[in-house]
Amino acid sequence: MAPTMGNMTATTARRVLLAAPRGYCAGVDRAVIAVEKALEQYGAPIYVRKEIVHNKYVVQTLEKKGAIFVDETEEVPEGSIVIFSAHGVAPVVHEEARQRRLATIDATCPLVTKVHKEAVRFAKEDYDILLIGHEGHEEVIGTSGEAPDHITLVDGPGDVENVQLRDESKVVWLSQTTLSVDETMETVDALKERFPALISPPSDDICYATQNRQTAIKQVAAEADLVIVVGSKNSSNSVRLVEVALGAGAKTGHLVDFASEIDEAWLEGVTTVGVTSGASVPDVLVEGVLEWLAERGFGDVEVIQPMQESLTFSLPKELRRDLRAEAAAAVAEAAPAETL
Repeated sequence: MAPTMGNMTATTARRVLLAAPRGYCAGVDRAVIAVEKALEQYGAPIYVRKEIVHNKYVVQTLEKKGAIFVDETEEVPEGSIVIFSAHGVAPVVHEEARQRRLATIDATCPLVTKVHKEAVRFAKEDYDILLIGHEGHEEVIGTSGEAPDHITLVDGPGDVENVQLRDESKVVWLSQTTLSVDETMETVDALKERFPALISPPSDDICYATQNRQTAIKQVAAEADLVIVVGSKNSSNSVRLVEVALGAGAKTGHLVDFASEIDEAWLEGVTTVGVTSGASVPDVLVEGVLEWLAERGFGDVEVIQPMQESLTFSLPKELRRDLRAEAAAAVAEAAPAETL
């Protein structure tokens, strides 16, 4: 028997299942605040290498405040301030910045930094490193740059047969932090079948936020006719959420940046809409989607929250240093002068 909602059955009632956790993770929050604080502290313009996070609205908002996004370090005028994005950069980028006398603020997510350190450590121990990830993604480029002579990219289970190793007895896998957990483990299983000596990283590389958002959307998708994921097309974790939702039972799934991109035809025959957002999406965009749905009869919203999140990261050390110095100067200026 179908579950009931008041006097209406679930087959006739229109409802929204809102996934939680969703939206900003700790690493994204840290990176976005870093740009905002840098603009306040040093004034515009502040240069940012690549998109600080993969979200169209966030980038546009920061541009309006005075951030200038560039693709390469050489585009930043010598002597300027440049912020490295949350996805991380290779050591060669730090060297390029040094040569151009740039003041750098490294907003790399600490969980990405963890993978970088693992790559350096295993390379020093002369392991072959199999990096599971998507070719061309900024995070993969940054991690690969830590040990280019030791790292081989494995882009999904279908790529496993192409892997060639120097020594099959000394091999480890690492991964991009924003992948589908299920697909990553499918790739790992295929690698282990081919290379039985393959060892795993000391701790899971896929970030907690990516896993939590995938777990939540799986619960939502099991009951949803349609899943709407708010996020940009170049956001790996947002794209994965659509894939995970479809794999977990959603009849259809779509990725949108804004509510205005939703097609009303998607609602035909739909009674339950699942909604979530990628880890680089501010909640104001989700609110816009909920308002759009409410105007079309989907005003009943139920939050599905299988777990809580409380992790936070401190701001980049370069920014903390200057903010502390400013605060100390302000305290000193406000202190009463000593009298003789």
